[in-house]
Amino acid sequence: MISFLVCLAVLIGGYFVYGRIVEGIYGPDDRETPAVRINDGVDFVVMPKWKLFLIQLLNIAGLGPIYGALAGAQWGTSVFLWITLGTILAGGVHDFSVGFMSMRHDGASVSELTGIYLGKVMKTIMRIFSVVLLVMVGTVFAVGPAGLISLLIGNHGGSGLLTNTYFWLAIILVYYFIATFIPIDKIIGKLYPVFGICLLVMAVGVAIGIFTHGYSIPEIELANLHPSTTPIWPMMFVSVACGAISGFHATQSPLMARCCKTEKESHMVFYGAMVCEGVIALIWAAAGSAVYARTGGLTVGLTEMLANGQATCVYDICTKTMGGVGIILAMLGVIACPITSGDTAFRSARLVIADWFKIEQKQYRNRLYICVPLLAAGALISQLNYGVIWRYFSWSNQTLAMIALWTASMYLYKNAKNYWITVVPATFMSAVSVTYFFCAPECLHLSTAIAYPIGLVAALVFLGLFFHATAEHHEFFKHFHLFHHT
Repeated sequence: MISFLVCLAVLIGGYFVYGRIVEGIYGPDDRETPAVRINDGVDFVVMPKWKLFLIQLLNIAGLGPIYGALAGAQWGTSVFLWITLGTILAGGVHDFSVGFMSMRHDGASVSELTGIYLGKVMKTIMRIFSVVLLVMVGTVFAVGPAGLISLLIGNHGGSGLLTNTYFWLAIILVYYFIATFIPIDKIIGKLYPVFGICLLVMAVGVAIGIFTHGYSIPEIELANLHPSTTPIWPMMFVSVACGAISGFHATQSPLMARCCKTEKESHMVFYGAMVCEGVIALIWAAAGSAVYARTGGLTVGLTEMLANGQATCVYDICTKTMGGVGIILAMLGVIACPITSGDTAFRSARLVIADWFKIEQKQYRNRLYICVPLLAAGALISQLNYGVIWRYFSWSNQTLAMIALWTASMYLYKNAKNYWITVVPATFMSAVSVTYFFCAPECLHLSTAIAYPIGLVAALVFLGLFFHATAEHHEFFKHFHLFHHT
């Protein structure tokens, strides 16, 4: 269990050390934040830092660090390294960057930030990309809980309408509409900190249960233990998703950026919530590795359990590590957590569209114009195959993270700050995203012999384009200053 404990210590240390380095590079100060300056009582509302941290954690986490970590653990305990290093060097930097930039630009959504720093074409791509991703997230996090609720009621003697998945899906979508529509401090500000605490309690309970129930967490093995011999690169890096870095977070950070009283809250609210999510992911990856026996050195037990459904696997682990209390927490986790991430996904989609078409959101009527079509789109997408939606979400999720990191890199360059903290993870995620697109079964499904070189070359091309753009920018301003001086 030494590997697990070391990774846990590195994660916590990363918050205090590397997180402070990132904060020092961005340089938060005492200027008025959008929450104070704009304060419209709907989306721009000042809330306490501890509340912002818990809401941000719940918004970005949901079941992401649980499902993603368990999926990643199929490749073995090497997933510990990606969760730990990915969280500190990529995920935390990504979330901090978008949250901080949003505060510096009146609470702008990630698509608007992309437009400012990467140009109009990328802004349009990012607008479409982020809205589609958010509607997919909201839908995925509605269909899963709806099916589970109907199944549980049926298993406990229920019948009729209460066992109909579409009935519960309709109820969840109605709740989404209410939570997306009303001011952020009415439901989200009051209830979500409680659910955030539950998410943490569930992870701590599982961690304690691993030790008290006699399970042993294997040490890190740099080998592919997936029963299907699915390649680690890039499949594991995409599967873990929210447990290390997630583009979905780029759509959520502006929500809290509109509620921060001071820029100096960024370290705890954005970087801190991501580190906390990394800790949760590490615990669940450890649980998946410890609870299920290996066959022939491969993670057959975990893979077979996941084949029965992600929720079933979570329920089983909670029961084995925490008993009766675990069942209650598991039900709360696999039902409440995804719903509370789904509604903020739709809320973010509303804000992206509002920014896009310059639709003021203080008026109820204007919010209705956006909310109704969004929820209708979600209802239509919910009829598609759940597994397919999830796989496309995973890839688009990491691609959005890649674009957000390149946006942050240009921001840092233009502000004469150390851009390497974002350029390195941006290049890495470019390789991950492009390679996955070329070799994943749901995408082009080419051989790794073709996909690997293409992914590497694409990452180097993106890096070259960034340095080309910065060189042009530098040359332009050099001539501008010379002209101005003359």
